[in-house]
Amino acid sequence: MGGAEDSRSTGTGRPTPRDVARLAGVSHTAVSFVFNGRAEGNLSPATQERNRQAAAQLGYRPDPVSRGLRRRRTAVIGLVTDEIASSPFAGRLLRGAMETAWGSDHLVLTVDSGGDPAEEDAAVAELLDRRVDGIIYAAMSLRRVRVPEGLHRTHSVLANCLPEDGSLPAVVPAERVGGRTAARLLLDAGHRRLAVIGPTCREPAPGSIPCRSNSSRRVSM
Repeated sequence: MGGAEDSRSTGTGRPTPRDVARLAGVSHTAVSFVFNGRAEGNLSPATQERNRQAAAQLGYRPDPVSRGLRRRRTAVIGLVTDEIASSPFAGRLLRGAMETAWGSDHLVLTVDSGGDPAEEDAAVAELLDRRVDGIIYAAMSLRRVRVPEGLHRTHSVLANCLPEDGSLPAVVPAERVGGRTAARLLLDAGHRRLAVIGPTCREPAPGSIPCRSNSSRRVSM
């Protein structure tokens, strides 16, 4: 029962590493080794398993705040968007970011600025204050964007847009490859007169990436 009393004494109501150590019959250091990825070579497999079983029995989970302080990392990635978070058409981008982050034991904290530059700068500043490990800036439409203030102060990458000043890495769709693939499918089916329906290339929107209409022309007939 001492473990439960120790848990209450922390004021958190959650089991502590000392509770796990007491139940497993090991030292506090042994518990730290197991849950900080340092058990290999320091503890036997049997001791490691005993730690994990004790943790499971108590419902113990490492405190992410304490772990972040020790590692100087928060395991949180910020994602600032212009309007993606409120758009029904961009769920895959958000889901892809969250699934990839989750697979690396990270969470994604999303802020939708509504396309307001001042809101974007404020969002980046708030994320930096929260010590996120990095920031993704994503745009609803493929275009060149003003880089929000503060993005250069941490690891940052742009998604579905390009920086006006070329100062940050960016991930954009392979639209030309997609056009060629579509044209090839039609040509392989025997079609020879192809048409492209989409935005006009004559007057691109301000800041947008000039579109290409020659994908089908370059596919060998």
